[in-house]
Amino acid sequence: MTAITLYHNPRCSKSRQALELLRSAGVEPELRLYLDTPPDSAELTALLGRLGMAPRQLLRSGESAYKEGNLKDPAIDDAALIAAMVAHPKLIERPIAVCAERAVVGRPPENVLELLA
Repeated sequence: MTAITLYHNPRCSKSRQALELLRSAGVEPELRLYLDTPPDSAELTALLGRLGMAPRQLLRSGESAYKEGNLKDPAIDDAALIAAMVAHPKLIERPIAVCAERAVVGRPPENVLELLA
């Protein structure tokens, strides 16, 4: 099996649940503590491609940086949204599990098990 990387925030219950599900399935993922080591714009763009998502879909709208940056404004383009997530990684929805060219958002946490099929 190809290795799985989990973009993980240990303070997030959904992220901890996704990690436990993978471990229970016999998989020890590589943990990417993305708040400590945020993805750059190229990595985030590639990640969005694997997810099949637009940048706006990956934003956490409840974060203060979302409100302060007025990121709800539909006139803000994808490049600016990606730049905001790079500058403020708390804006990135979590957890995200990546296996080769596939990725899923672990909301609900059981979504990460799709990568094992």
